[in-house]
Amino acid sequence: SLFPHPSTGILHLQPLYAPDHCWEFGRRIVVSTPTPPNHKHVPVLLVAMNNPRTTGANPGSAANPMPLMTQTDSRDKWSKKMDFLLSVIGFAVDLGNVWRFPYICYQNGGGAFLIPYTLMAVFGGVPLFYMELALGQFHRTGAIPIWKRICPIFKGIGFAICIIGLYVSFYYNTIIAWALYYFYSSFTSSLPWTSCDNPWNTPNCTNYFGKNNVTWSNFSKSPAEEFYMRKVLEIQKSSGLYDVGGIRWQLLLCLLLIFTIVYFSLWKGVKTSGKVVWVTATLPYVVLLILLIRGATLPGAWRGVVFYLRPNWEKLLSTVWVDAAAQIFFSLGPGFGVLLALASYNHFNNNCYRDAIVTSVVNCLTSFLSGFVIFTVLGYMAEMRDVEVEDVAKDKGPSLLFITYPEAIANMMGSTFFAIIFFLMVITLGLDSTFGGLEAVITAIVDEYPHILAKRRELFVLGLITMCFLGSLTTLTHGGAYVVKLLEEFGAGCSILAVVLLEAIAVSWFYGIQRFCNDVKSMLGFAPGMFWQVCWVAISPAFLAVSIVLPSWGSPPLMLFDYQYPEWSISVGYLIGASSFICIPVYMVYKLVWTPGSLKQRLAECIRPEKTIRDQPAESVSMSPVP
Repeated sequence: SLFPHPSTGILHLQPLYAPDHCWEFGRRIVVSTPTPPNHKHVPVLLVAMNNPRTTGANPGSAANPMPLMTQTDSRDKWSKKMDFLLSVIGFAVDLGNVWRFPYICYQNGGGAFLIPYTLMAVFGGVPLFYMELALGQFHRTGAIPIWKRICPIFKGIGFAICIIGLYVSFYYNTIIAWALYYFYSSFTSSLPWTSCDNPWNTPNCTNYFGKNNVTWSNFSKSPAEEFYMRKVLEIQKSSGLYDVGGIRWQLLLCLLLIFTIVYFSLWKGVKTSGKVVWVTATLPYVVLLILLIRGATLPGAWRGVVFYLRPNWEKLLSTVWVDAAAQIFFSLGPGFGVLLALASYNHFNNNCYRDAIVTSVVNCLTSFLSGFVIFTVLGYMAEMRDVEVEDVAKDKGPSLLFITYPEAIANMMGSTFFAIIFFLMVITLGLDSTFGGLEAVITAIVDEYPHILAKRRELFVLGLITMCFLGSLTTLTHGGAYVVKLLEEFGAGCSILAVVLLEAIAVSWFYGIQRFCNDVKSMLGFAPGMFWQVCWVAISPAFLAVSIVLPSWGSPPLMLFDYQYPEWSISVGYLIGASSFICIPVYMVYKLVWTPGSLKQRLAECIRPEKTIRDQPAESVSMSPVP
């Protein structure tokens, strides 16, 4: 590989790890190297190099070194290493770290849950995270065309990933739009969810803060709950999925603004998104720290922390292990194609092993920190209501972000300030994940059809964003929250776990664990140890298989706001999940049918990588002058 000298800037030739990563044509060696910025040609300082495949056969080769032809690479690169790290952290650290992990933690034994969570992270989540980063960085292509270089018969995985990414964009950005509505509503001296004197409130509205002798019953509704349900969603105008009602134009404008931000962050590729994440990935940590300090000073905060961390060892004998596996896989995000896409813009010798460890640890610690931020406030609410923390902590998912926490903020000193920064944090957490999810789809499709889309990225991104916006319209109706819940449950549930399972099997068993380790060694200079190999071949796939099978047995009925989903909607949900996964067997059949030869020859051809490692289009090859 070629690398610039730190003082002179002249590119020096460094022998690659394996001679197979140079391609020999007669007596020429083709070396892959990125083109320096603002240079049409690559100045190369040639140094002595012996080719082990020719020096033995031709004793005079040392005296007559073979001419080198450099191969330019027009693929974008991250401007800085931190652009990549912040992008990966921003994708992995999302809204689920704030609303899902604290709820699952206390529900599954508090401090005892940290044991299965850590084990699942070490033996399941982190190895798959590392695998995807290494695959993307080595093959430097998106989730669809990468399978030509690994195992062509599994190319349907790439199409499934893109469909799942679209389903997620249909509902995830609506949640960010809700946060934007709250953000706009927070710019008042008195927050609108503080009192029960608003037009949308009902007789059941009960404001217990700052008042004595207030009775809280099962029918009582807090001002924050009625603001969310009756003002933001206007869900009272919908009777369920049979009648979702009209579109909320205020939410439509919020979603339009969100997608506008997303478009101008992605339209130029990693050059623009890499700069935006410096704000969207770092701001949440500043806000979390501020909210943690404020929460720790509230009366009753200690009750929430004790409830959060108090271990219940009996839970370790239940399904807590499945919950831990699902949480770590969804939190780190392997299988969505995002890590493949982001890593594909790295330099070939980037230390992706260190990146995987750092970003995984940051992600897990952020989840743990978010638990303190949430439960100090829940303890405060329990103190104010004079009830147990368990009675306050019933809400999960979006309700935790849009009902429970805003309710506590509304009764703090400086409530307007804390509401503004809290919902700004929610928006930035969501945007980071949206950037990653859509970049995975963009990279996969553009790399699959480069001759059509490579020079038309701006128009393609505009078309994709428009499709996502139109697909989100049903989630903006009065009953849109029911649609969001349905898509969240089935759009990226078992289907994404099945995709990750097949991906691990394809790489470890068909491509070959030894070949994959050699690829990693050619990039990093050292091969993955036995621990990583065992995890990739056996342990991680086993965890995934268990996480897919067990939750399907005896799952409770799907409900939201006391509304039980009808049977037909559950069937629709299963169809949504199957519509992405079905791409995998359909492509397998297509590949086998269209490949010539006997069945044995077809199978052999379909599992053999089609492309030479890291080869480039012929038009990217050019001669470089030697100064």
